[in-house]
Amino acid sequence: MSTATEVAMRATRGRLAAGAVLLGILPLALLGCGAGEDDDPATKPGRAPAEEAATKSRERVQAYLDAMTAKDVAAGRSQLCAALQESFDAAATGPNGDFADHFKVPQAEITDIRSGPRGQEVSTSVSVTAGSRTITRPLLFTVTRDGADWCIAAEAPGGNTPAPAATP
Repeated sequence: MSTATEVAMRATRGRLAAGAVLLGILPLALLGCGAGEDDDPATKPGRAPAEEAATKSRERVQAYLDAMTAKDVAAGRSQLCAALQESFDAAATGPNGDFADHFKVPQAEITDIRSGPRGQEVSTSVSVTAGSRTITRPLLFTVTRDGADWCIAAEAPGGNTPAPAATP
């Protein structure tokens, strides 16, 4: 073999070895600089992870439903955003209010939670008894984040159809 051929072969082997080392180190370097990591919504200010939003929304609405059942007006009011509290005070114990004396709430349950355009939408089914008559109606609560806390921002008749259960 000539000297020029040997030099060329050594250079080729050297480039191949350097390329293999580079390919082995590149993924480690990318992990170190953050490439390939998922964006963590918890680290972004003003955004809550979906799990936290669903959990806090469920807690707020369940506490409100429990307050309705117990006729605890103060506990119900404490679940509401400040902007909703004034209208709540005026209507809660009125003839059609959630805490009216002439009816009882024997059953109230959360049927669906999903993200909506103005916050978390929590669908419920509420049974109301007045005298000997019982009716069940859907109510939709909108729960939003207010500063560091969560609160009920709206309540309206209706609700979302529960999402179908996933099949294995």
